[in-house]
Amino acid sequence: MSSHYPVYRKVAFRLIPILFSCYILAYIDRVNVGFAKLAMREVPWFSDAVFAAGAGIFFVGYFIFEVPANLILHRTGARLWIARIMISWGIISTLMAFSYNATSFYILRFLLGIAEAGFFPGIILYLTYWFPREHRAHMTAMFMTAVAAAGILGSPISGWILQVSDGWHGLHSWQWLFILEGTPSILLGLLVPLLLTDRPEHARWLTSTEKSFILEKIDIEQHRKLASGEHAFSLKDAFRSKRIWIFCLTQFTIVFGLYGASFWLPQIIHDTLTQVDWQIGLYSALPWTCAAFGMVWVCRHSDRTGERRLHVGLSALTAAFAFAASGFPGLPGWARLITLAVAVTGVMSTTSCFWSVPTAILSGTAAAAGIAWINSVGNLAGLVAPELFRWMKSHHGMGAALLGLAAIQGCAGILALVTIQPKRN
Repeated sequence: MSSHYPVYRKVAFRLIPILFSCYILAYIDRVNVGFAKLAMREVPWFSDAVFAAGAGIFFVGYFIFEVPANLILHRTGARLWIARIMISWGIISTLMAFSYNATSFYILRFLLGIAEAGFFPGIILYLTYWFPREHRAHMTAMFMTAVAAAGILGSPISGWILQVSDGWHGLHSWQWLFILEGTPSILLGLLVPLLLTDRPEHARWLTSTEKSFILEKIDIEQHRKLASGEHAFSLKDAFRSKRIWIFCLTQFTIVFGLYGASFWLPQIIHDTLTQVDWQIGLYSALPWTCAAFGMVWVCRHSDRTGERRLHVGLSALTAAFAFAASGFPGLPGWARLITLAVAVTGVMSTTSCFWSVPTAILSGTAAAAGIAWINSVGNLAGLVAPELFRWMKSHHGMGAALLGLAAIQGCAGILALVTIQPKRN
């Protein structure tokens, strides 16, 4: 493995920074509504209930169009389809600035979900064209550190925009937040067709020997899946496989913790540490900084050992215990922030390692449909998590809401430990 590592390192250096940059912008545009909420408190039609419904309705459009979008990417190639996704979501995210009532807010959030459908599972599928399973968890983690980077970079930037932009050209600070964070997606989307390569055989930046090596490794993996008897190749296989449905349930519980933290972290910091917008941004970056380092280490270790079950399961249980600790009554604000940093690191380690499991048994059309189906069902947690967190917070307090996240992350850990097959010698 190590003797051929330079080939994969060359591919990673070429592709991962582009995918990483795209996902940073995607994730910022998806969750910056959590920061916009801080400045929309004075908007007459806005409330916690409107926020939770708008945050969640994104995932309805996402769910409906996820599988078709990924099947289109599998047929047409990643370059043009990812460019289409980025340009459309950038336009819609920018238009969020002109929401004028709850209905327009809901419609734009729904359309944003449709626009982004297929992006994340498309990248997971795209990575299977280039990297065999022994490199996949690490590469997925490198790509998914964009979620952490979105928190590290996006949180302070969002806080700064809210702090300084109110009243610019007659617009509120929350409006400038959507405009300034949506426009870069459009610009990068226009460049994606020039920056990405659809398949190894199309890569002019690889030598003939390097192309042959990559394609041979991928071909060997496909034959290994076929010989194992656990493979899924057709569209029908993807939807009738019991393991795929178990993966859907596992992903749902993992994503629940991710979005519970993503959407409500600024509010938690506002309630417990500081009410100054730019300081909220800086404090929000701490958990994501920890996650960026932690998830890469966990996934590299998983690739080196070939072990998935314990890496996924124990990461989820670590997140569960940390969420529970963060909800402890009377916990100082700084201590709550530290426990949330551990929780976010655990969640991100869980989800990045998890994706190396279904990709090991899915190929062809089943991979396009199955990866998208797992992700779309899993992301329905984004519809439920903000609303349930709001209800728990309103009726029982922030501590109870965090304990709810802990319980569901505990379910993710147990599911992973029980259902993911142990490493075979």
